[in-house]
Amino acid sequence: MFVLAEFELFEDEDMVLALPFELEGGTEGYDFQDAAAMAADWLRAEAEHWLMSGTEPPKLGLSHASRHGGQVVIIGVSVSLEAIDTVTASEAAELLGVSRPRITQMIKAGRLEGYTKGHATFVTRASVEARLVERPRPGRPRRRQAATEG
Repeated sequence: MFVLAEFELFEDEDMVLALPFELEGGTEGYDFQDAAAMAADWLRAEAEHWLMSGTEPPKLGLSHASRHGGQVVIIGVSVSLEAIDTVTASEAAELLGVSRPRITQMIKAGRLEGYTKGHATFVTRASVEARLVERPRPGRPRRRQAATEG
């Protein structure tokens, strides 16, 4: 999949912001070149999410006018499922110390990012690593008890 999107790059305090037109979010960099590179990374992540979730990418127009007095640039990225750094669901389960079915539940709940291709399930390495950094406690979260019990 190839995706083209326009971003406006403009200075804001000590950073250069990169805000896409017609999409939510954005990124920043230390200078215009860094902000453009960060915009490409941001757009790649969005496009990979569309691919993994089977979501049709939005139709993005071109020829937008500057909204913040900055430079309007076109960023293009090419993405494929094969290029996404992933591990199998079984490998993710081993890394996280959970069962394979729990990995499927975590993907459905949005706690891990992944996709199914045929009968195989893949999980992004980045989402597994982020989960390892979080180090959530095992078991179910406890419900808060009322301060006064009647």
